[in-house]
Amino acid sequence: MKIVITDYPDEIKGRDTEYERRLFQRELGEDARVEVYAYRDQEELIRHLEDADGVLTAYIPFDRELLSRCRRLKAISINATGYNFIDLEETIRRDVAVCAIGEYCTREVADHTMAMLLALSRRLKDYQRDVEVRREWRCYFIPPPDRLEGQTLGIIGLGKIGKAVARRAAAFGLRILANDPLLTPETAAEYGVTIADVDTILEQSDIISNHMDANETNTGYFDRSKFSKMKKKPIFLNLSRGICMVEKDLVEALDRGDVSAAGLDVLEAESPDLQNCPLLGRDNVLITPHSAFYSKQAFRDLQDVSCMNLVRCLTGRRSEAFRVVNGLV
Repeated sequence: MKIVITDYPDEIKGRDTEYERRLFQRELGEDARVEVYAYRDQEELIRHLEDADGVLTAYIPFDRELLSRCRRLKAISINATGYNFIDLEETIRRDVAVCAIGEYCTREVADHTMAMLLALSRRLKDYQRDVEVRREWRCYFIPPPDRLEGQTLGIIGLGKIGKAVARRAAAFGLRILANDPLLTPETAAEYGVTIADVDTILEQSDIISNHMDANETNTGYFDRSKFSKMKKKPIFLNLSRGICMVEKDLVEALDRGDVSAAGLDVLEAESPDLQNCPLLGRDNVLITPHSAFYSKQAFRDLQDVSCMNLVRCLTGRRSEAFRVVNGLV
């Protein structure tokens, strides 16, 4: 049996792939072949995958063409929550199980959201640059920020992470509006949020935080029309997926002042061109490299669950996998 652990170089470099290798060999036997491939070239990727039984990846796209070249593939395990880069219809046609992680970093992402909210609200980047770069010791060089308590936070997507953000935000005295197609009055009451339509959130919020799952219905969701409806010039936070926003439209919204600041853990591209990113170099934009999930505990949980998902699918136990997203159980 052959397993390929593959991803973009930065992702591979940041992971303990030796831990994953040992886990696979412990569960599948020493005869299991485990290859680690840091992506460089599509044809080279295919050479690694054409005789693979299983794949562990976070971001490598599997379209119809690539899947057609994977002759023995039985399962793809994604060590992330998103799976929009997999052609699920083709995997169903080929009887290839696709697993993703449903829960491992809720607390970390909620904490990261609040850290960005607080840093931007309190203008910490301005002060840090003034002290460390200009060697100035002053507070009055920027307009006084508004008190956070009493402001309105709009959460779009009230799943596990959105709910955890709501819990934290309530402790800071924020009024919380929320929109989610599955949100019931009972859940809203439990988490102290008011159900609102998207236009109301865009118009009334001082801070807007996106926590939607990425899918074909919300690709490019935050575009020029959405930003132009943000009447209170809010802080915009995106800790979901980069494809939920149109990056150039956010740049325009920041330039126009429709958005006062942005906190982003994701950009449109999973491997962005930072040499030519117009969002960089701004005191009112805080960007982290898709790291909101990152903690010792969350990362080990991520590895354990994603590896065991693949083990179970490769040993005839699909129904025991944590989350088979294409329904092949």
